[in-house]
Amino acid sequence: MEAKVIQNQEEFQDVLNREAAFYLLKHSLTCPISAAAKQEYDRYSLDTQLPLYTLYVQEARELSNSIAERYGVKHESPQVLLFENNQIIWNTSHNEIKEEVLREKGQRFN
Repeated sequence: MEAKVIQNQEEFQDVLNREAAFYLLKHSLTCPISAAAKQEYDRYSLDTQLPLYTLYVQEARELSNSIAERYGVKHESPQVLLFENNQIIWNTSHNEIKEEVLREKGQRFN
């Protein structure tokens, strides 16, 4: 299942209203570490039913900062957030974003 891009608060709220659980990747378009993390995220996307979303921090900085503030999770990039019932239940960042970790943390939703 390919990750969908969200760009603003309205799209994010729609996702929260629609999905019981989902992953969100905060991705930097200019960072090589973020590019590697996105490759891991994309590999995971090939074999999951868990909805996946991506936020490009350069294009949606206001939304990125709003999520960090709203949920009390320090903004990092790259960063993966696992949401369940409108709460962040797990997150990781940088070189810790690996396909096998995403699979392990998301397995109960598949």
